[in-house]
Amino acid sequence: MPTWNNVNVGSFLTERKDRFKPDEANELGLKRLYKIDFSGRIHLLDDKQTNTGMILVKKGDLVISGINVEKGAVSIYQGEEDVLATIHYSSYNFDKSQIDIDYFKWFLKSQTFKNVMQSQVRGGIKTELKPKHFLPLKIDLPDLTTQEAIRDRINNVSGEIKEVSGLNIKNEDYVNKLRQSILQEAVQGKLVPQDSNDEPASVLLEKIKAEKEKLIKEKKIRKEKPLPKIDDDEIPFELPEGWEWAKLGDLITFNYGKGINKKELGGEIPAYGANGILKYVQKPLICNRCLIVGRKGSAGMINIVKGNCWPTDVTYYIEEYKNLDFYFVYYLLLSLNLNELAYGIKPGLNRNDAYKIVIGIPPLNEQKRIVEKVDQLMKLCDELGVKVKENQKNADLLMEALLREAFEVKA
Repeated sequence: MPTWNNVNVGSFLTERKDRFKPDEANELGLKRLYKIDFSGRIHLLDDKQTNTGMILVKKGDLVISGINVEKGAVSIYQGEEDVLATIHYSSYNFDKSQIDIDYFKWFLKSQTFKNVMQSQVRGGIKTELKPKHFLPLKIDLPDLTTQEAIRDRINNVSGEIKEVSGLNIKNEDYVNKLRQSILQEAVQGKLVPQDSNDEPASVLLEKIKAEKEKLIKEKKIRKEKPLPKIDDDEIPFELPEGWEWAKLGDLITFNYGKGINKKELGGEIPAYGANGILKYVQKPLICNRCLIVGRKGSAGMINIVKGNCWPTDVTYYIEEYKNLDFYFVYYLLLSLNLNELAYGIKPGLNRNDAYKIVIGIPPLNEQKRIVEKVDQLMKLCDELGVKVKENQKNADLLMEALLREAFEVKA
């Protein structure tokens, strides 16, 4: 029969107490542990200057992230040379005669461990797990033979669960690639047939030009510098019948958002940052619907706003034009991967760079047909995405159940 005893973690773990002040750490010239990912892999940086105190990690030490231990940020350091880590980590020697360390790593991911933290540490699992909290914890620990049997059982089943999770990750990637493929076919005229009765895009471009000139006269948008003509080597594909080449800046204007004064806070109008709604204000900066494009931070991020809003100074906003389908412009911008354009030498989306992008523009009626088709296909992608997330959720629940059975049921 298995034997379980209630013991302190400190009965089989001993903290490595080597500590260095910043100047001392910098003189050692050692590599630095900067992350343990949730799969338990240690990531190192070459010798890097530090302004904070550091701890020492030696080969064979159990290393724990005090912030993310329950998510799997725990590992055994196997490098030959010593490394340093910030005080948000802790390292320990362990007694192999009392603890199977792989068993213990699984235990740290379990709900049982979370319950121990919740009941014995003020603040529970949200508290950074420092040695002063960790070593005094009392846990139920079986004999070494039982630990090894539990470890083997978890490893066998978890391998199958990891395969399912890996398949889910691949499927999520496939769905994302499918979305991008749909957008690329949409903006190349491959999703819907052309109609010779449609007013050609050459006429549409003249209407857009006249509309922008009118907005400039009304001082609703700024006059921009003329864009260079399109060179032959800039043309990426053969245009369908009725389409025309244009620069993005010929079609739309990226208007600068505006900072918020404290006096304007406290209303019901959403104020947008690059990632979405930040806060609420009393009045809109613009009216009607528009597209919000991240300028700084999450540059290239695009949000659709269907009513009044306040775009903040980390964004651009694009107002609706009557000669362009609003949602076609949205899908067009998504297809351009503006976030890739945003990360050059100086991170941030420069609108002048965006203006120079060469695009094919279809007739207005075809824009509407494209939007209808893309909407249908994106809905299918959404449904696929939901199924993938449900599958991953089920895999996570299965892993939780496996750990719960292993550590809460004592034979």
